[in-house]
Order: sequence, then structure tokens, then C-alpha cells
Amino acid sequence: MSSLDRILPFLKPIEDLLCDPTITEVMVNDGGRHIFVERDGTIEAVPDRTLETRNLTVAIKNIARACGDEISDAQPLLDARLEDGSRVAAMFPPCAVAGPVLTIRKFTRRYSLDDLVAIASLTAATARELTCAIATEQNVLISGGTGTGKTTLLNALAAHIPDHDRIVLIEETAEIHLNKPNVVRLEARRAQPPLGQEAPLPPVTIADLLRAALRHRPDRILVGEVRGAEAFDLLQALNTGHLGSLSTIHANSAEQALTRLAHCVLTANVGLPHRSIREAIGLAIHLVVHIGRIGGHRRVTQVAAVRGYDVPSDRFLLESRLLDDPVPQGALS
Repeated sequence: MSSLDRILPFLKPIEDLLCDPTITEVMVNDGGRHIFVERDGTIEAVPDRTLETRNLTVAIKNIARACGDEISDAQPLLDARLEDGSRVAAMFPPCAVAGPVLTIRKFTRRYSLDDLVAIASLTAATARELTCAIATEQNVLISGGTGTGKTTLLNALAAHIPDHDRIVLIEETAEIHLNKPNVVRLEARRAQPPLGQEAPLPPVTIADLLRAALRHRPDRILVGEVRGAEAFDLLQALNTGHLGSLSTIHANSAEQALTRLAHCVLTANVGLPHRSIREAIGLAIHLVVHIGRIGGHRRVTQVAAVRGYDVPSDRFLLESRLLDDPVPQGALS
């Protein structure tokens, strides 16, 4: 029995979609009036299928409880996970203007690098390049849009980390699964309102966890996704001897990934000048792997070695390492 079975009783009208092995994501919009699914990387509408808004609301509340969470008028956002890594996201009005929204990203399988080569997400030559980067303890930043497979690639690359390395894995919501002997898994905590007479619980952020992780003697630090001020703490760790680390970030290209990382550092309000931040990134990140969608399929479209930061032009110096990439050596931007 998969952990997805825990929420199926609440979603009988779309149970067949959730059980369909070819569907990776189910999206319920506008209070149940419109339903979409993702299949083979392509989103398609499900015609003549709806959910009653009242039933959807009750289902979402029950799902939240089944996941050990809560969603209500006071807390209208839900971001939960099931034991197998499936993600459940929901939103209530007034934040969801047209009615409750529910999105379920199913955990279908764990892909190895060989699997990703087999489905043409990357070439065999690129897989060898990335495996070498892990072996030589390069700091790798994986970029791409939502749902492009950043976490899947991070999982596949992390499998090549030597077993004798101590790994600290830090995530907003735990979804990365590593079969390694020495892994410390840390998960952030949102601020929690008081229950009855209990005191409210303050948040524990990714930045908090990164600072704490350094006291646990990590050989490698893995950050599921860099979103904000924690980028400063990650940069500090990478520039003080923690090599071979992996993290992901939302961006539209390899160079934009580095620029966005710099913007995230700025949100920490540590007073570092723009140039110093970008110089530090040029030293800390060795390789950027960008994943995009081509014809509905997820593929590695850029592998860029970071050769530093050029102050006069205010640009990162990138060298293409995608071996079958038609882009010549030089700045990818």
C-alpha cells in the first residue's frame, strides 16, 4: 500500500487519476470546477470531471489532518508531504479567489542517472561529467522552472556521493530520499499559532538549520531549494571548506541562477556590497546545471562551469561543459 492511499478515501471522484501510474500531478482548480493532470511532462485538461466545492473543502481539511497538518480560514495555505515523498498543496479563499485549490504531485519512482539518460533527460556524456563533478567535490547548483525535475536530478547525483561522506540534508519540506549510511535530515518548521493555552511556536528557517548544520561536522551540505536569506549562510559554508555540496534554485538559465542566488543573499541584509556577493558566488559555485522543458519533456539544457566573476562587465564567467552542446566555449550569456 502506498502512502497515497491515505488520502484516496477523501478524493473518490478523482481516485482513478491519482492511481493512474502515467499521471505525475493532479491539479484541481476553481473550487473543483476544472481539473488538470500532468502526463509525460505535458499538462492536459480532464473534460467532464468536477468536484463539488463543499466536498473539496472537506476533503482538503481531512487530507491536512491525515498529513498531521491543518488548513483553515486562519491558516489558508497547506504544504504537506506523504511518507513516500508525494506533495500535497492546497489553498482556501480568500487567498484562492475562485474557490479551494488542490495540487497533488505524486511520487512515482526514484530515478538514477542511468534512468535519466534512458529517458533522454540528459546524455550519457553529461551524466559522466556530472558524476565526475561529484567525485571531485565540486559545488553544484541545479536550476530550472517549477516541475522541471530539479529535485529528481539532485537525488540522482547525490546517489554518487561516497558512502564514507557525512551528509547534512536541509529542506523546507522533506522530499529527498538518500540511501546513504551517514545522513542527517533536517526540515524547516513554519511558525505555529498557539493551541489553547500553549505558547505559539516560532519558525525554524532554512538559515537556522544551515547555521546549526555546521556544528554537526558535515562533509557535504545538500539544500533542497534556495529561496531567500539562507543563501548567505549557504555561501558562507561553501566558501569555508564545505565542498561537494548540492542545491537547487528556481531560474530560467544558468547565469540567471547565479544572479538569483545573489539576490537571495541580498535579502539577508548583511550589508555586503553587490560586487562582493557576486565575487563570493563566483568562488563558491563550481558548476550550474540547468533543466528546461523542450517539447513537453524535461532535459538538461545547460551545464556551465563557473570561472569567476568579471567586475568591469558585472558578469559571471561561464564555460559550457555540455559536451554535445552547440554553444561554443565562452560566456553562455
